[in-house]
Amino acid sequence: MRELADRLGASERTVRRDIETLRGLDYPISTIHGPDGGYQLGPGHTLPPLLFDHDQALAVAVALQTAPSTMFGLADDAARALATLHQVMPPTLRAAMESLRLTRLRNYWEFPGPPIDPAALTAVGAAVRQRCLLVAETLRPDGTRAEPGEPDFRPAHHVEPHHLVVWAARWYLVAYDLTDARWRVLRVDRLLPRPTTRRFPARRLPDDDLARFVMSSPDRGDTPADWECTGSARLALPAHVVARWAPGGSVVEHLDDDHCRLTLGAWSWAGVAGILATFDTELTDVRPPELVEACRRLARRWITIA
Repeated sequence: MRELADRLGASERTVRRDIETLRGLDYPISTIHGPDGGYQLGPGHTLPPLLFDHDQALAVAVALQTAPSTMFGLADDAARALATLHQVMPPTLRAAMESLRLTRLRNYWEFPGPPIDPAALTAVGAAVRQRCLLVAETLRPDGTRAEPGEPDFRPAHHVEPHHLVVWAARWYLVAYDLTDARWRVLRVDRLLPRPTTRRFPARRLPDDDLARFVMSSPDRGDTPADWECTGSARLALPAHVVARWAPGGSVVEHLDDDHCRLTLGAWSWAGVAGILATFDTELTDVRPPELVEACRRLARRWITIA
């Protein structure tokens, strides 16, 4: 006991209490008597002992079951992780986790996105942690390389990766682009990263609020979500303002300092028109004709409201 306490930097009383806590959580710990005795964790664990209490076990179960609703492409991995944890949990905690079997109902404002390539996400995350430059090439929305002259083509750039941000079920990289000498927000699922060993120093971020910076960046690489009805309009507002409040799965195009084009979708043309109306500004160059007619129908309905 004394040797274990010394190695852990704790008192013998603390060690005994912690051992009893583990036993209370059904971890198999046996006592070996004699001059060379001590404590031994029982066999059968494929992972190190997980020091979860009841509330933590419930939190893990809920997090793994709800993860696919906030990050598309993780459903299979989250299910496998939950199954693995069930196998190594003590019976008491396993029962607590199994008591929360959730049925997720789809919210129709969710917009499915392509799954993240684990290799790309790992490469970007490691580069952020180690502060190593990335050679970044942007992919088409279908995940293939664009050819020179195509709208989606952008030559590979050298970027300093600073932060990973998750917003609206998408992974974004906040990076300083050395090629263009400016800050960028890049969609990780549309990025082909090639890590380097070249280190870079910390740089002052473009905004103290990274969430605001990502949300207000209209050129972050988003593409319109697949809706039954998709339309666009020219808004008399700056792109960074519209980008911050536009719904997920929409695209904001900078036109000039005071105007932008918003492309978005919904399950009906009236839905698209209603979202456009929330920006409380002049709408021009509305497309397609079905959206124009939906705007007129809504205007006729609203004008009759007493």
